Amino acid sequence: MQNNIFTTNDKMSHIIDCDHSLLLVISRFDISLGFGDKTVNDICKANGIDTNSFLTIVNFLSEGKHNSVNKYESVELASIIRYLKNAHSYFLNYKLPAIRGKLLQVVDSSAENAPFKEIFLRFFDDYFTEVKKHMDYENNIVFPYVTDLFNGKKNPQYNISVFEQKHDQIDSKMIELKNILLKYYPSKGSNHLLTEVLFDIYACEKDLASHNEVEDLLFVPAVKVIEQKITETI
Repeated sequence: MQNNIFTTNDKMSHIIDCDHSLLLVISRFDISLGFGDKTVNDICKANGIDTNSFLTIVNFLSEGKHNSVNKYESVELASIIRYLKNAHSYFLNYKLPAIRGKLLQVVDSSAENAPFKEIFLRFFDDYFTEVKKHMDYENNIVFPYVTDLFNGKKNPQYNISVFEQKHDQIDSKMIELKNILLKYYPSKGSNHLLTEVLFDIYACEKDLASHNEVEDLLFVPAVKVIEQKITETI
C-alpha cells in the first residue's frame, strides 16, 4: 500500500507509477489507456466520471481500509455502481475463466497427474458458482434497488442492511484449492505454469477482498445515508 493521497491535479500516469494495481480501478471506470500527461480531473471529465468518487476509491484502495472513516461521504453512488458492475464483469467474464484455463493446462501438461483434473475443476467450479451467485444478487437485486432510491423510490420490503447481512466472504473453496496445489500436487522440478496459476489465484483473491471492502465500507454506508433521507421525508 502507498501512503500517497492522490488529488485531482495529479497526472493519471503518476498514480499508476505509484501503485500499478490501480490499473484495475481505471479499467473499471471505463478509462482507456493512452492518457498521456493529462490530470485525473481532465480524464474524469472527459469520461463522464465523478472525480471525487474516482479519487475516493483510488485513495481508499491505495491507503488501505484503516483510513476509510467517512470516506463514503465523498462518493456518488451512480459512479460506484458503474465501478462495481464493471468489476463483476471482469471477475466473471475474464479473470476467473482465465485461471480455469491455466489450471487445465497444468494438468494437461503431465498425463500422470490427470486424476487431479477432476479435483481442480470441482473446487474451482464450485468457487465460481459461489462468486457468480454473489455478484448476480448484487447486479439484479441490490443495484436496481439503489437506482430506485436515486429517484426517490423506497421499497418498503427491502433495505441495504439485508445485503449487508448476506455479504459473506466467498473464499473458502479457493483456499482449499490453493492448499491442494501447494501441499499435495505432485509436481516435479520447476513448474513455471503452476507457479503462475498460484500467483494469479493469490492476486485474484486479494482483488476480490478489496472489492468487498469497497462495498462494505463505501457503498453500503453511502446507501444508508440516502435511505435515511428518504425515510425522514415520508
